[in-house]
Amino acid sequence: MFEKILIANRGEIALRIHRACREMGIKTVAVHSTADDNAMHVRLADESVCIGPPPARDSYLNIPAILSAATITGAEAIHPGLGFLSENANFAEMVEEHGFAFIGPTPEHIRLMGDKVAAKAAAEELGIPTVPGSKGAVVSLDQAVAEAARIGFPILIKAAGGGGGRGMKVAQDEADLRRLVPMAQNEAKAYFGNETVYLERYLEKPRHIEIQILADGQGNAIYLGERDCSLQRSHQKLLEEAPSPALNDEQRRRLGTIATDAMKKLNYRGAGTLEFLYDNGEFFFIEMNTRLQVEHPISEAITGIDIVREQIRIADGAPLNLTQDDIKIWGHAIECRINAEHPETFTPSPGRITGYHAPGGLGVRIDSALYQGYSVPPQYDSLVSKLIIHGTSRNECIMRLRRALEEYVIAGIDTTIPLHQRLALAPDFLNGTYDIHWLEKFVRGEKPS
Repeated sequence: MFEKILIANRGEIALRIHRACREMGIKTVAVHSTADDNAMHVRLADESVCIGPPPARDSYLNIPAILSAATITGAEAIHPGLGFLSENANFAEMVEEHGFAFIGPTPEHIRLMGDKVAAKAAAEELGIPTVPGSKGAVVSLDQAVAEAARIGFPILIKAAGGGGGRGMKVAQDEADLRRLVPMAQNEAKAYFGNETVYLERYLEKPRHIEIQILADGQGNAIYLGERDCSLQRSHQKLLEEAPSPALNDEQRRRLGTIATDAMKKLNYRGAGTLEFLYDNGEFFFIEMNTRLQVEHPISEAITGIDIVREQIRIADGAPLNLTQDDIKIWGHAIECRINAEHPETFTPSPGRITGYHAPGGLGVRIDSALYQGYSVPPQYDSLVSKLIIHGTSRNECIMRLRRALEEYVIAGIDTTIPLHQRLALAPDFLNGTYDIHWLEKFVRGEKPS
């Protein structure tokens, strides 16, 4: 087993990885920007190395600095966390070329799934159902119009090289399509350096269902249940729950079997998440994330499996020591993403934490690097805490969530805690009758249809 791992990330996910390492008897190296000199993961790690100034491009995206830090500290492996370089195939390649283990999939699989057009084609070859769409990328308006006529409106225009809603537009008719394709291409080029877009049928009221898998690159793969990630604003997830209130056991098994059969054929290595739209009893693959997900703790809560520990074991060459029969889904879990944002306008709210009190009690987990006196820097993602609740039933989970949200105090900055308190009382949420468009209307004060 590795003796020392460098964590190439920051915030709550760096702390999460550090904790898993400590429980495995592994020493950790924290890398950080000057903005994170006093960050919790830096304070707790066995060693720390400053790798640059606050801008991410000069620090957390600075590959030579990260590799140098690994070299001088004698780290044997690098865990990329999520975001930043976690799905950068070139980084994974360079890590391995420099003699370190990359705690994640192979560079080839990262590269394959990082291109949404290639990923969709690979999914079809692997027997995974996909949303009807264009046959590859669209390079001209005339081609887009012809493909749309075959697929049928409304049409979703998507960037091949990215996610998070960037380069994504919905066209209701041909005029819309001709206007929006160039806009999507320009946006995709600006954000991802790749102007390639493709088309898919726009599903009116789907749910966003994803399935967590673990595979060892030795022909073994398991799934850890599904997560419902339909509560999104601007294509960014806000609250997730597991299992999904929309699925039954037979649908769950069907989706899990599709996913694990595909990962075995691919000979995939590590943790991964296959994301689907679910509509009228059918699943449609949209993308695969070849990394740890922000919402992984709810899968851990309902299965008892430490996903980060398994990532590390697999990267060290160990086969899976679990079979699908070993995985039992128990109870229900919900995760609230708490952001340093105004709960109504969503304006970022960096600043100093003047008071902090985390909720506790049975079934309550906090993944956060906050502490009283810490200053949330303005340069990075606004996620500052994840509140994870587990209960024996969905109803118990929701009641426990309400109580925990009442207890949670983060003073000195605005947070989205009040929005989560509203959500936990919303009838459609309580009934589990929401889709991926529901939250947008809810936050605008409209009555979701």
